[in-house]
Amino acid sequence: MNYLVWEIPQIGGGMLIGIISILHVFVSHFAIGGGLYLVLAERKAYRENDPAALEYVKSHSFFFVLVVLVFGAVSGVGIWWSIGLVSPAATSTLLHVFVWAWAIEWVFFAVEIVAAFVYYYGWDRLDRHTHLIVGWIYFIAAWLSLFMINGILTFMLTPGRWLMTREFWHAFWNPTAIPSLIIRTMACLALAGLYGLVTAGAIPERKLKAKMVRFAATWLLPASLVLPLAGAWYISQIPPLAREISMGDSPAVTIFAGLSIALSAVLFVFTFFGPYQRPQHFTLPFAFMLALVGLSVTGVTEWVREAVRKPYVIYGYMYSNGITRRDQEIIEHDGALQAAKWVTTREVREDNRLEVGRNLYEIQCASCHTINGFNGMRFAVKGWREEFIDFQLQHLSELKGFMPPFMGTDAERRALAAWLADLNPKVPPITEPLAQRTVPPIAVAMGGAQTADQ
Repeated sequence: MNYLVWEIPQIGGGMLIGIISILHVFVSHFAIGGGLYLVLAERKAYRENDPAALEYVKSHSFFFVLVVLVFGAVSGVGIWWSIGLVSPAATSTLLHVFVWAWAIEWVFFAVEIVAAFVYYYGWDRLDRHTHLIVGWIYFIAAWLSLFMINGILTFMLTPGRWLMTREFWHAFWNPTAIPSLIIRTMACLALAGLYGLVTAGAIPERKLKAKMVRFAATWLLPASLVLPLAGAWYISQIPPLAREISMGDSPAVTIFAGLSIALSAVLFVFTFFGPYQRPQHFTLPFAFMLALVGLSVTGVTEWVREAVRKPYVIYGYMYSNGITRRDQEIIEHDGALQAAKWVTTREVREDNRLEVGRNLYEIQCASCHTINGFNGMRFAVKGWREEFIDFQLQHLSELKGFMPPFMGTDAERRALAAWLADLNPKVPPITEPLAQRTVPPIAVAMGGAQTADQ
């Protein structure tokens, strides 16, 4: 409530963050696993004395650098830009709690970028041993960057003992840090294989193509075995309400959680019986199809991870609208208008109820909702009377456990209810008595026809 509200029509701020984040995760995890893929593929080519395979690795490294250092870097900046505008309070908290973790991660990221350029431009300039060392430096720095970010991301859902101690290590080594790190590491290996299938599928020479397709497909097998176990461990550590949301309390989240499992199974089965078992028959369109399934798995899984955190953005500490639990009591006593810095009025009167309602929507609802677009309020309250909306607002935490409670005075709550009710289409009042209404000619004709039939 201390920051300006950035309202994005139709898609909303949450959806914008989701789109950028999903695409970034799909590339950034490849950036980690793909580094290891390059090193091991290069070593394999040297060990087998296969110049053709080495040429493939060189071409794959160009694809790797182009995707990771261009799209990956730009989308990473996009995440900071979007979360800083949509959820400035949460972003500020993460920066203050993890200031040294971010600093360390940025060092690893700088090493990662430099190593990637040296590795790519080092072909034919560095000896084999040095070139492989540079590749290992890149991979280790990239994985350590993931290690740091993983601790920060998992903190948002399971802050653990930090809620009581405010200690950095309690925040970083939270209950889901290790299982999540295993899951993300396995995802990195799987995505390295998926991207490898795309470039290997484009190899014109059949024998080399079959060899590298099978090599790339092998990278998905460890994930198919480890992910179910790590996933079960992760789910056992999340808060009970978050677990219930994914297992039936919220139908949409439950469906997406099921899709995550089903699509993962489809991906691994198709990869095993396709490129792994029959690499000689593998085609580039099939590679793109598998990549699309992989992107879908990434999307639904990340969406579920974000959704189960509701009604919080930092679980147990800050609600999704940026209001902390500590400030909740103050707002409920003094009013939201008095606590907010960016509102057009600070008192509720009969003549400004709609203005107040709009202000309250912006500071308490707009982080997740739009008016007419995705998760739109106009559709949500369609046909609802003001009294019924007011009742819903009084019991939000009971009726919709994944939404923050309304915070403010009774007058403010009623003003928000009035504004939401005003979103409904206006129906002109009926002033003409029923007995005096003119009967349409067609109705008269139909009535006459029925009388004649009788």
